[in-house]
Amino acid sequence: MRSPTQVAVEQVYGRSLRASAAGMERWRASAGEVVRSWGGSAGAVELVRLGVSELLSNVIRHVAEPRCYLRIVRIGSEVTVQVFDRSVEMPVIGEAPDWDAESGRGLWLLREMATRFGCERTGHCAGKIVWFSCDLFGDPR
Repeated sequence: MRSPTQVAVEQVYGRSLRASAAGMERWRASAGEVVRSWGGSAGAVELVRLGVSELLSNVIRHVAEPRCYLRIVRIGSEVTVQVFDRSVEMPVIGEAPDWDAESGRGLWLLREMATRFGCERTGHCAGKIVWFSCDLFGDPR
């Protein structure tokens, strides 16, 4: 029988990393495997992979320091993916993207596909967290 501590540990995945285009597939694959190991649906796995790509790509593009922390948490039937970075600048997501622009659509699409989405500053204004949640067993919207 597992202790409560072991169960809690198995429901959280976290890694410090340096966001880079070269490492993107590695982190996408790791996130997908975590969700799959929790019994996640194919839709949940793909949304998590997509979301990890989008959140890490934004660190690469918009944050001077590429070191960040990726955390995936399962609580019940919900998975939340969080990326902590060292910038206090919050992403701006409009009601509808400019489809002709070269950027600005990714977080909007992620917000529309996820069941919940948000961003907030970390304690002491040392950076921010951008996150999204989805149903582990269902398909995204």
